[in-house]
Amino acid sequence: MAGTAKGKYEVHFRLTLEEAIEYAKEELDFFSKDSKLKGEEIGDGNINYVYRVWETGKDSEGKSIILKQGDSLLRSSGRPLDIRRTEIEAKALLGYDKRSLGLSPKVYRFDPMMSVIAMEDLYHHQNLRKGLLEAKVYPLLADDITTFIVRNTLLTSDLAMDPKDKKKSQKEFINPDMCDITEDLVFTEPYTDYKGRNVILQENCGFVEKELYKDRELHLEAAKLKEIFMNRAEALIHGDLHTGSIFVTDDSTRILDAEFAFYGPIAYDLGNFLGNLFFPLAYHRLVNVDAEKGLTREMDFLVWLEQTIVSVVERFVHKWKQLYQNRVTDPLYSKKDYRDWYLDRILRESIGMAGLEIIRRIVGDAKVEDIENIKDREKRMKVERVLILTAKDFIKDGQGFKDGRDLMECFEKAIYDVEKGDGKDDEE
Repeated sequence: MAGTAKGKYEVHFRLTLEEAIEYAKEELDFFSKDSKLKGEEIGDGNINYVYRVWETGKDSEGKSIILKQGDSLLRSSGRPLDIRRTEIEAKALLGYDKRSLGLSPKVYRFDPMMSVIAMEDLYHHQNLRKGLLEAKVYPLLADDITTFIVRNTLLTSDLAMDPKDKKKSQKEFINPDMCDITEDLVFTEPYTDYKGRNVILQENCGFVEKELYKDRELHLEAAKLKEIFMNRAEALIHGDLHTGSIFVTDDSTRILDAEFAFYGPIAYDLGNFLGNLFFPLAYHRLVNVDAEKGLTREMDFLVWLEQTIVSVVERFVHKWKQLYQNRVTDPLYSKKDYRDWYLDRILRESIGMAGLEIIRRIVGDAKVEDIENIKDREKRMKVERVLILTAKDFIKDGQGFKDGRDLMECFEKAIYDVEKGDGKDDEE
């Protein structure tokens, strides 16, 4: 995996676009020496720098590659950040390729000095978040995502790994800086704003004050989930499995952006993904669909998306049980009663984690296009309130949900409550 940097690349520095093109030609055994290369900076995240480099000219083979570089400073704010996160991401991606073949990009080379991962260019794929915003249907999504989560968590847990091997692997994925970001932005700041970084729609300030900042029961449940995230090293999790970290076509799914990977609770990955499906659901349900026009493309999309949410839960359960039976051999762990108890706990906690993810994207400073793209402030106010009420029920009543249909009923109830006025703050 790793390559040894030479010459000017023996000391880390952040690449510009021109330097990334030069690096690809000089350091990678990917393009021919006489290739003419072009490139563009395509990173739109807050943390790393991403470049696409490709061949040009009539005699080119049409090759292209992605260079992802981690710098010692956070891209969005300039705060110091452990550069080893890129090594963790490279190792995670290589592991994904072994455990769930075809569901992550190929890693061609990792340069530890320059903190650069050279990987497969997914130019023919679309970012899942953007595709869902455009009301596109992806028939394989539920199946591929549940395969990815089940295989990459169960097979890296004490349930299926030799305990000694698991502990050695756990040491390689200690990721304190990235975990610290999650612990703050997901589990703490949305409920306290103790750093003053929350960004709230003006029309919803009173609503957020009442529903989030003053709800002590909600704070207790969020604290319980935070303690689980910080202390339960169950398996190697992706740690940031939202729709922006997934690229898709009609018949292909690729999961990337694994710089948050560490040994944590399995429920976090499942919950993170489920929570992110509610953003396009709310956007199309409450902004795009006009009930008076009858069936529309968006309504057909909503039927599929609701079925996908239900299917993700069902397929996760089915695949977990199937793989568990084949790979768990410990005389105590392999018993059906223990398997069912373990699975039930994951599902309950994942619903709470989904709620945390929804809330942090509404009031935190790391927003999502699904909400930011709503130009009508009245509609955006309504969408945010519906999602906050839905998420609060996920967090406070996770044990009361049995399957994906219960999640959909909770969402519909939140719409009803907001529309009849129960979701309004006292100032109104």
